Amino acid sequence: MIRTNRRLKLCGVLTACCLVFIWGNSLMPGSVSQLFSDCVQGLLGTLFSGGEAGASGGSGLLRKVAHFTEFAALGMCLGWLFGMLGKRPVWPFTLGVAAACLDETIQFFVPGRSPGVPDVCIDSCGAAFGMLLLYLGHSYFKKKRTNHSGGN
Repeated sequence: MIRTNRRLKLCGVLTACCLVFIWGNSLMPGSVSQLFSDCVQGLLGTLFSGGEAGASGGSGLLRKVAHFTEFAALGMCLGWLFGMLGKRPVWPFTLGVAAACLDETIQFFVPGRSPGVPDVCIDSCGAAFGMLLLYLGHSYFKKKRTNHSGGN
């Protein structure tokens, strides 16, 4: 990955924004977090079911998908940052797992929230998936750029 000071700064800011978003959501009391999840679930239900109310069954799946997705974004940012620094993939993944552990630790101290080992696993898989997407995208565009310039 091409490394410039501007790209390093951008990546650092994006990584920090991901962490603020993740940990900010974990600092929400359980009742507020549930209300937010219910609103998002209702909105998605309205958008994707032709105006009917959201699907029943709670927002558990939505919350797990949200965790996976936000940690995938973090994994992409960490993978990009450490890729520019020439570090091995184990470092961004380790930091993604550490962020997941800290996320669950934060929830231990927030009223109405509770930590869970399965959530750390979901978050860690999200970080790994984000890193994988970044790697595949980088490889694809690098190959495309090489093939395009080699054909001239």
